Amino acid sequence: MTSISRVSTSAAAISEQEIFAAHEGGKLSVESKMPLDSTRALSIAYTPGVAQVSRAIAAEPERAATHTWASRLVVVVSDGTAVLGLGDIGPAASLPVMEGKAALFKTFGGLDSIPLVLDTTDVDEIIETLVRLRPSFGAVNLEDISAPRCFELEARLVEALDCPVMHDDQHGTAIVVLAALQNAFRLTGRDAGAQRVVISGAGAAGVACANILLEAGITDVTVLDSKGIVSAGRGGVAGVKADLAARTNPRGLTGGPAEALAGADVFIGVSSGTVPEELLATMADDAVIFALSNPDPEVHPDVAARHAAVVATGRSDFPNQINNVLAFPGVFRGALDSGARRITAAMKVAAAGAIAELVGEELRADYIVPSPLDPRVAPAVAAAVAAAAEG
Repeated sequence: MTSISRVSTSAAAISEQEIFAAHEGGKLSVESKMPLDSTRALSIAYTPGVAQVSRAIAAEPERAATHTWASRLVVVVSDGTAVLGLGDIGPAASLPVMEGKAALFKTFGGLDSIPLVLDTTDVDEIIETLVRLRPSFGAVNLEDISAPRCFELEARLVEALDCPVMHDDQHGTAIVVLAALQNAFRLTGRDAGAQRVVISGAGAAGVACANILLEAGITDVTVLDSKGIVSAGRGGVAGVKADLAARTNPRGLTGGPAEALAGADVFIGVSSGTVPEELLATMADDAVIFALSNPDPEVHPDVAARHAAVVATGRSDFPNQINNVLAFPGVFRGALDSGARRITAAMKVAAAGAIAELVGEELRADYIVPSPLDPRVAPAVAAAVAAAAEG
């Protein structure tokens, strides 16, 4: 089996004082693209020159796309109900996270982004707010919104807005999981279509992972929630889970983790639960284990490595971090570059393929996805997404 070693990181050495100092006053600022160092510059940027641009947009609304920042601006929207590792902390407390997300958009995708935290958890109110603000932005990144509301909110916003909308907690995770899984299969010589995959967690990430794997041709997918295997015959399965039950679990399994994991090739953990080692031992030889919960994986990577050929986590201090930053900057960049009004399943699968391909011949058990800091990632993902949108 594989040997897991910690990735060198200085995170443990960062002091609380340094963290709070870095966040003081927030992490974002707005800077002018043109210097305002003369009366001439002021006359061009503001009055009276700006009036000419405003009149032109009033006469030809499509010119807003070329003469304002709105068409390239991503709003990071949250109600603070499902902040990673923190839970329902509310909009104000979630704002530092959203500021960080906006900074990632700029750094890795070259896209301007602003955080927008809303003091409501009502789906109708959130939709109404964003519909009214639509002239101010070009795309919506939904973030840290609790399930099952997140499914309804995203679906209804996609219909209500004429611009790209994506809930990153769902689809960013799913895209990177698919990319990592594709390379894990390539490394171990597996046929993707013949694999038995178990997903632990039927929340935002779990549902999206199941959907993208099915879209990519991996048909034997079984999903677990806190009550066991999500199946059509189980009582109390409704809504999104009912739809999921109708499209997964082709073997008709019932029961819990023991029944699901016996003989399985792949385990993907996106829940806050734990998995006993004795159940991992019942999986197929040279299994693939992605224990992605943060900060505590469903199983410690060292334990997983006793039973798996490839192990991944959501943590930066172990190899193969499944990090959403590999996906979302390039996905939104590609969608905006292509003028797409929606981010489709085909665009997400294309993004995963682009991420996986960057690993190339360097593929090994502790390197199945590129580093989040790899400068090739966002441009490659953007190009693949734009091509899928235009194709």
